[in-house]
Amino acid sequence: MAQEKQHTNPFLAPYNTPHETAPFDQIQLVHYEEAFMEGIRREDEEIEKIINDPAEPTFENTIARDDEQKDRKHYYDLLDRTESVFFNLLSAETNDEMDELAQKMSPILTKHANDISLNPKLFERIKYVYEHHGKLTPEEQTVLNNAYDGFVRSGALLDDQGKERLRALTEEASMLSLQFSQNLLKENKAYQLHITQEDDLAGLPDTAREAAAEAAREKGLKGWIFTLDAPSYGPFMMYAKNRELRRQMYMAHNTLCIKDNQENNIEICKRLINIRRELAQLLGYETYADYVMKHRMATKADNVYKLLDQLTEAYKPKAIEEIEEIKQLAGLTATEDTKDQDSTFQPWDLSYYSQQLKLKKYNLDPEMLRPYLELNNVIKGVFGLATRLYGISFKENPEIPVYHQDVKPYEVFDKDGSFLAVLYVDFHPRKGKRDGAWMTEYQGQWIEKDGTNVRPHVSLVMNLSKPTEEKPALLRLGEVETFLHEFGHALHGIFSNVRFESLSGTNVWWDFVELPSQFMENYAIEKEFLRTFAFHYQTGEPIPDELIDRIQASRNFMTGYHCLRQVSFGLLDLSYYTQKEQFDEDIVTYEKEAWKAAVIGRQRTDTCMTTQFSHIMSGGYAAGYYSYKWAEVLDADAFGVFKQNGIFDTQTAQRFRDNILSRGGTEHPMELYKKFKGNEPTIDALLQRNGIKKQTTGT
Repeated sequence: MAQEKQHTNPFLAPYNTPHETAPFDQIQLVHYEEAFMEGIRREDEEIEKIINDPAEPTFENTIARDDEQKDRKHYYDLLDRTESVFFNLLSAETNDEMDELAQKMSPILTKHANDISLNPKLFERIKYVYEHHGKLTPEEQTVLNNAYDGFVRSGALLDDQGKERLRALTEEASMLSLQFSQNLLKENKAYQLHITQEDDLAGLPDTAREAAAEAAREKGLKGWIFTLDAPSYGPFMMYAKNRELRRQMYMAHNTLCIKDNQENNIEICKRLINIRRELAQLLGYETYADYVMKHRMATKADNVYKLLDQLTEAYKPKAIEEIEEIKQLAGLTATEDTKDQDSTFQPWDLSYYSQQLKLKKYNLDPEMLRPYLELNNVIKGVFGLATRLYGISFKENPEIPVYHQDVKPYEVFDKDGSFLAVLYVDFHPRKGKRDGAWMTEYQGQWIEKDGTNVRPHVSLVMNLSKPTEEKPALLRLGEVETFLHEFGHALHGIFSNVRFESLSGTNVWWDFVELPSQFMENYAIEKEFLRTFAFHYQTGEPIPDELIDRIQASRNFMTGYHCLRQVSFGLLDLSYYTQKEQFDEDIVTYEKEAWKAAVIGRQRTDTCMTTQFSHIMSGGYAAGYYSYKWAEVLDADAFGVFKQNGIFDTQTAQRFRDNILSRGGTEHPMELYKKFKGNEPTIDALLQRNGIKKQTTGT
């Protein structure tokens, strides 16, 4: 019977694929539940072996026991491999049946995790090792500290009543986070703006029209269809002259999950905020932010507020000037307390008129750049950047199974020719794929005791402009930045070179994880980089220097507004997760007050961000959204070293690889940064890059 299962369920046998990659072409929906349950059974069996081991608890027989198991030929962690495939596809390629199974399995998996973290016998062994261990390497000490602290933070020191309460709260939070995501995906994909009159397309460039026509054809409709996916929504809001249609699109996007229907997320958000507060207080913290900040570079919420206040003070005057200039251009300068929407500046005017202003000031339009940013060339450029910096190479391997025909699988090789990683790249939006862009892994990296370096399987998922019948995929510069951002995360995983998988790649403190990704964005406007791949898709002509000069001249256009927008999100996040008492405010109105210090002008009372704010409700950034701005200070400081030594300087790149990209979470992130840079970063480099503070001279 066991042998039959191994033959029928691909999860239950070693993968007979290149680099033991997931056999997506064999996996069916029916396989998941069986593999989940068998994986749980095996893990329970292993826990029993650990807690019943008569030997004195040691690091090797209690903490690092998994590594002993991995030394076996063809050993694999069944539960981990099943979860990685299922939950990655739940974001990238889901359907109603997978959503239903997720609802079923989520409480089972959460209960299993709680059974481990709340197992008193297991904790006693870990506690004994923590208090009596002998000499350990720095990496072993980090793993031990993480293990002990992880159990404590998961309730190991609670009494029985506290443990039962924690179980109930974590299981409920798991279900609500899942429901939040599923509601948002359904609402997002349900909306479409179907245009049948060509006059309504006025102002829209050919690329947007062709993509919309393609979307209509895919649905068997005539005309043009625009959706809330970024490659459709963004250009529509930027170019459509029809103000009423811009309003419709804006309101559809900014009222997601607040309507009176089954996808309403308001009560889910309230409950998640309160569950997290109660969890933190159950574990001895005053607020959820206090709980989170213990393992953050920021250390406490006050330090985050200090950064956000500094940014608000520095950038707000510039943001006010920017908005006023746009209003003047729009001619919509009536007082904001009037009820006449036709004569007042509205949020659906911002993108449209800011683009008009950019065109006027810099003679620059994103559509001017698209012909030079054909996706295949961009891939060569981004991969080529890694080759130039680090000497690595990429080779597409069609023998590696993929979960959708859009996905491209690559093998990554180091400069000495040795195998480094598998990289999956999934570029375009589709039904069943959530909005946004992210990096994830199907397998982490670790080193076995015999020295075998098990290499990672990294995945990049994005929603970039699709090809049409008339043209290949031509990207906006912002989409190139997105690619670079996620590729930075990928390099963090690809270069990982640590002993323990739990410390590998992006398993670092949350306000450090964005450094490698945001660092890579800096290259997007560098002439030397653009010259390597930005060629006209029809003529092959390189992008003109004069056009690059305009890009660079405009790099700080609207920088005040964009900074305050990120600050406002950070303020909203902290406002929810510094709650000390039961939260029962009206979400729609509460958020307007929470972030008002970073908002310019009157706010609409009929829109809501919170109910679609996946990062802080279901994406792991609760009390951590500030990380983007925190890491921006780091990335500006780090790129300054490259600017000083040469943006392609291989020695500087090697230091970045050795001290940041390959070390994962093996040391405190500030120690890793200082090993690369030599000193701690300051906010000055960011202020200078954004034109807020003049460049200083001297040392």
